[in-house]
Amino acid sequence: MSVVTKPAPGTQPEATVGPRIVARPEGATACLVLADGTVFWGRGLGAATKAVGEVCFNTSMTGYQEILTDPSYAGQIITFTFPHVGSVGTNPEDIETITPAARGLIVRAEVTDPSNWRATQHLDAWLKSHDLAGLSGIDTRQLARRIRDLGAPNGVICHAPDGRFDLAALTAEAAAWPGLEGMDLAKEVSCRQTYAWDETRWAWPAGYGKLTEPRYHVVAVDYGAKRNILRSLAAIGARVTVVPATATAEEILSHKPDGVFLSNGPGDPAATGVYAVPAIRALVDKGLPIFGICLGHQMLALALGGQTKKLHLGHRGANHPVKDLETGKVEITSQNHGFVVVPESLPDNVVVTHLSLFDGTNEGLRVKDKPVFSVQHHPEASPGPQDSHYLFERFAALLAAHTKR
Repeated sequence: MSVVTKPAPGTQPEATVGPRIVARPEGATACLVLADGTVFWGRGLGAATKAVGEVCFNTSMTGYQEILTDPSYAGQIITFTFPHVGSVGTNPEDIETITPAARGLIVRAEVTDPSNWRATQHLDAWLKSHDLAGLSGIDTRQLARRIRDLGAPNGVICHAPDGRFDLAALTAEAAAWPGLEGMDLAKEVSCRQTYAWDETRWAWPAGYGKLTEPRYHVVAVDYGAKRNILRSLAAIGARVTVVPATATAEEILSHKPDGVFLSNGPGDPAATGVYAVPAIRALVDKGLPIFGICLGHQMLALALGGQTKKLHLGHRGANHPVKDLETGKVEITSQNHGFVVVPESLPDNVVVTHLSLFDGTNEGLRVKDKPVFSVQHHPEASPGPQDSHYLFERFAALLAAHTKR
């Protein structure tokens, strides 16, 4: 159930052709309508609802439940390029937050019954429980090529089992959505009050552990923190106090931390940085160990005097090679970001430490004269499978050195 026929030989490449709509195929119960009027027809799954957002794609072959619950996907409709999504079902453990922030998902093949021993619920039922709409049966390769060539478009995903669609209204809704640039979404996904975290990483056969003898105290600023990042901090011996994204430097320092963690999160770092950057700048000046990931990395760069910009289509997947420029090693990383640090804008006391081998964009930095560093990718994930876990050990070394002073 795709949207188009292939263009005739000698015409424009597929991705550059304007909006095209074909007659709705028989049995279509859902659609994706883009801001330029392009329509993709398919079959609906999940909740019978609609949602507007930025349409992106993720190339991961596994981990769809973690992806759908990653708060960094707030405001986005996720297209999975791997065709067989949903076959392992869902379970209450493989989540990054209780309430998913993604606005919908798009898959190639229809979701089958789960066939994994850990599954406790069908993906369709799980989507319904979270009021998320899904669309299956479209040519996801075609949509991914369109995003690759033209950038991530705004769109509306709509699941209507009765088959009634107002395409003009859906197109207008997609066109009116302002997009992620300039949008502060961290406030929407951040915690509302401070809480403590002591759960450690999952391990066979016991499952998640619990930190019983903490060596350090870390305050994690929640811009949309993934649970496995907090688990990774606990795994290095850190008792974690999680504070809201809007916490001031004074509020963070009142907890008397040995170090500060700046979490991942969604939206435009410059927009969130309006209130976050002054706090980060004050924390840097205090000389505390600081570790930032993803949005935290971007806002740390802003606090140090750098700049950020929106990428053409973003990095989303679990097969991204990143080079550590200080060791020469290449690690396979998990990524999810639509904005990037501009390395040329960083001051002289900031060193670029990591580089994307896909497009040469910035993937990490450190401050020469302070215990401060950050990375763009997600080292708590396991695509390599554990290529980037050393970054938490690096943070632990900084915490140890600070507590001995």
